[in-house]
Amino acid sequence: MTFSASLVRSAFVLLAGLALSGCLPGPQSQSDEEREPHFLAGKTRVSSLDYKGALDSFEKALEVNPQSASAHFELACLFDRKESDPAAAIYHYEHYLKLRPAAENSEIVNQRILACKQELARSVVLGPVTEKVQKEVDQLAQENKRLTDENKRLHDDLDRWSAYATQLQLLTTRAAVSPRVTPAGASGAATQVALGSSAGANDRRPVVALATASRTHTIKPGETPSAIAKKYGIKVEALMVANPKLDSRRLQIGQSLLIPAS
Repeated sequence: MTFSASLVRSAFVLLAGLALSGCLPGPQSQSDEEREPHFLAGKTRVSSLDYKGALDSFEKALEVNPQSASAHFELACLFDRKESDPAAAIYHYEHYLKLRPAAENSEIVNQRILACKQELARSVVLGPVTEKVQKEVDQLAQENKRLTDENKRLHDDLDRWSAYATQLQLLTTRAAVSPRVTPAGASGAATQVALGSSAGANDRRPVVALATASRTHTIKPGETPSAIAKKYGIKVEALMVANPKLDSRRLQIGQSLLIPAS
């Protein structure tokens, strides 16, 4: 029993002697932590925007002194602000507060811990939802494209049918007002009405529609198909049918257009 007590006392004396001689690591002040070579190298690399190198230096500072609150704080800030790793930031922030509970910036550090936890929760909880939503958005985009193409096709069909109907109307109108052949034996007056009564009347056409059907218009700056059609009292569709090569979106100044009968 006496031997055991003596052994314990000897161990305490030995440990105390080692601590006094500097063989055992003791607690370091903040200034001591910040004078550590690896810590200084990390600060230098942060100043030069070498964040990867700074992380490596501060990690080595922790290997030398695992109780370095300063190194934990620098690592937490880098993972929080530069690396977007909230889990690692929380780890180092909490170790910093554990080693330095009375730190002046403890309130700010606690706020950053809360923000990192919220960010971590969003990345874990909303990840699958975001993927699902993205898939639904892609499906809606494809459906929208299909409907847009179908709508364009229907509009093209409608335009073609409208142009065809206008063309039929024009042909019907022309056929109704075209000169009729005078039967054999008809009076000379009737013949003159149909074909022209004299040499002085040979230049006149018996039907006004034929004369107006050959009208032309030279495109001027600023004119549009609708403006031209309105000027002559005709429909835009009739103008387009009479001029099949006309591009309504690119009128060429000086281009001559055929104006159909109104």
